Amino acid sequence: MKITKQATDEVVLGELGGRLAKIRLDRNLTQAQLATQAGVSKRTVERLEAGAVATQLSGFIRVCRVLDVIERFDLLVPEPVPSPVAQLKMAGRKRQRASTAKRTAKPSAKKWQWGDER
Repeated sequence: MKITKQATDEVVLGELGGRLAKIRLDRNLTQAQLATQAGVSKRTVERLEAGAVATQLSGFIRVCRVLDVIERFDLLVPEPVPSPVAQLKMAGRKRQRASTAKRTAKPSAKKWQWGDER
């Protein structure tokens, strides 16, 4: 199943858990072996594969590291690359803070007309 933005959290977690279980089985590892190698409890592996919400992200990362899929996180959250125009504006400097919305000038009460320049 393809993970889409319309999928609920539970569906996404269940799909990720199922994928981890398939990778584990393809590598011929038991849940206990994977847990030992990852430094987590067997119950954590069970929860991850079941898509349980209560598991910690660090346990997920450890399991992914043992299954050798950690590099795929780069696809999950790619490194942001500034546009060429933004690169030119920054001139090699690193952005340090977010900007606020720019204030717009208040419109004058009266419209300008020819002859008002006096």
